[in-house]
Amino acid sequence: QVQLVESGGGLVQPGGSLTLSCTASGSIASLNVMGWYRRALGKEREMVAGLISDGTTKYTDFVQGRFTISRDNAKNTFYLQMNNLKPEDTALYYCNAETLMLDGSTYRAWGQGTQVTVSS
Repeated sequence: QVQLVESGGGLVQPGGSLTLSCTASGSIASLNVMGWYRRALGKEREMVAGLISDGTTKYTDFVQGRFTISRDNAKNTFYLQMNNLKPEDTALYYCNAETLMLDGSTYRAWGQGTQVTVSS
């Protein structure tokens, strides 16, 4: 199995920045597909950003130009750099990854979530 552990959430003022991290542990060969999602209070979970192993990224419209997804293969970790945060970015942020395991199988896992609150 794979465990994803997130960190980096917190309280920030509008216009501020935060970086979320998601570290995968287990018998992992590589991270194939990585993504960040969020769920605001009373709303459905939505995708924020995605990254696949060839470096292709995808962002939802409301974060385009403000958020950046990246990775550190050596650490089995990927990140979400969030700039110019807005109150409407307040949500519980989750990471998700499809991993290639050492035995050749694939496994998909979710992190536990980290709260981001944007407020003055």
